[in-house]
Amino acid sequence: MENTPLLQVQDAGIQFGGLKAVSGFSMEIHQGELVGLIGPNGAGKTTSFNLLTGVYVPTEGEILLEGKRLNGLPPYKVTRLGISRTFQNIRLFNELSVLDNVKVAYHSLAKHSIISSILRLPSHFSGEKEMEEKSIEFLKIFQLDTFKDEKAKNLPYGQQRRLEIARALAAGPKLLLLDEPAAGMNPQETHELMELIAFIRKQFNLTILLIEHDMNLVMGICERIYVLDHGQLIAKGTPEEIRNHPKVIEAYLGEEVTIDHA
Repeated sequence: MENTPLLQVQDAGIQFGGLKAVSGFSMEIHQGELVGLIGPNGAGKTTSFNLLTGVYVPTEGEILLEGKRLNGLPPYKVTRLGISRTFQNIRLFNELSVLDNVKVAYHSLAKHSIISSILRLPSHFSGEKEMEEKSIEFLKIFQLDTFKDEKAKNLPYGQQRRLEIARALAAGPKLLLLDEPAAGMNPQETHELMELIAFIRKQFNLTILLIEHDMNLVMGICERIYVLDHGQLIAKGTPEEIRNHPKVIEAYLGEEVTIDHA
């Protein structure tokens, strides 16, 4: 059982009309791994994330989390089973406070019932207090607790990214999907993000799948990498293997995928 993957994707794909956006996509991720998913623009990376999280239903293949079939499950059920994600374009509740953005994730896991909330029973208030305390703890980890009453839209871009990751973690995932978390960040922010990802992985015993265009970030923190091009898996392996893979070099317009060793 030890070698059973946390996530298994077996020849998964999706077709929109006559167009195959992703086809024959297979992947295995084991508990505790940090894996990268890369490819040129339009390669099918975000579509693959949408398949894994129930946004899209595969038209072929299977997706399994701890041996449980995810095909056809709505996103909220996928989240409850243990997959949480961030988005390429930040999706926060802009008019809600920083604290409430994290509390939203806890509400999906709330132990008190709707009836207790409607009737304002003691279990409702104790549950709300527990969620608030846990949410503040998450904000402290991400150094956002001093902004807890601020509207999410008023945070600087880098802090909005941190808040989105904090909210995803509050759902208690076994597998965290990060969709281009460094997009729009300057080099200093990207470096801090790398340290943050490494920290939360260790702190929460997380398994992470990362989509990213910043090759320094991918090569610097991922143990294994999968490469998509035109909806097809063209390579998989260690960062060094991927960096020198002929098909990967060709997919990136003939330029070798380099890593800054500075």
